Amino acid sequence: MTEGNLPRRKCPGGATVGSAKPRGMRRRSGLTSRYISLVTVLAGLTFLPGRPVAAFDAGPSRALPAQGTVEAVFSPWQDVEGALVAAIRSARRTLHVQAYAFTSRALAAALVEAHRRGVSVKVLADREQAERMESSRLPQLAAAGIAVALEVRYAAAHNKILLIDAEGEAPAVITGSYNFTWSAQAKNAENVLILRGHHALARGYLDNWRRHRAEAMAWNDYLKIQD
Repeated sequence: MTEGNLPRRKCPGGATVGSAKPRGMRRRSGLTSRYISLVTVLAGLTFLPGRPVAAFDAGPSRALPAQGTVEAVFSPWQDVEGALVAAIRSARRTLHVQAYAFTSRALAAALVEAHRRGVSVKVLADREQAERMESSRLPQLAAAGIAVALEVRYAAAHNKILLIDAEGEAPAVITGSYNFTWSAQAKNAENVLILRGHHALARGYLDNWRRHRAEAMAWNDYLKIQD
């Protein structure tokens, strides 16, 4: 069982939904590839005009008192993907995503649906995984008008996080080992924690998401330097 390709459709920046890779994401080799990677990293450090990237706050972590509820879900025995889709559908105002690999059709469809009903959806993803995975759903998300950005600073942007209404009355933080892929549900042994109603925790994760976004490269800007 594999994830098939969606019908081909043009999207901003020359990408096509459902194609093996958008025009700007074909692999390059040798010195050209290394040069492009260096340019990408340097460009990613100057990305939000008027908002210089702050130095990483290496202050000590702090323990937070227990609050809200905790739900643990395990694949392949339990339906982690279904739990994530249900959580996305519960969002009222905002969804912030950090992904390492993103190939799940169901999760992509749920994010697009949330965007269309007025939820602010923002996605961060690892650049190298986006380039390597032919079934990446990032072009689909970008084509739908979702704000997608690629993390270019780290050897691996390995966070797997979903924040639901992080600044709202009923925030949820979802994190764990689970990649947003079909394999994570069907083949792998993975875990997810769904932490609801912990405002301080949600704010901490949101602050970290924003720090990563300040270092990341917007999807369309990434495509431009690949042309």
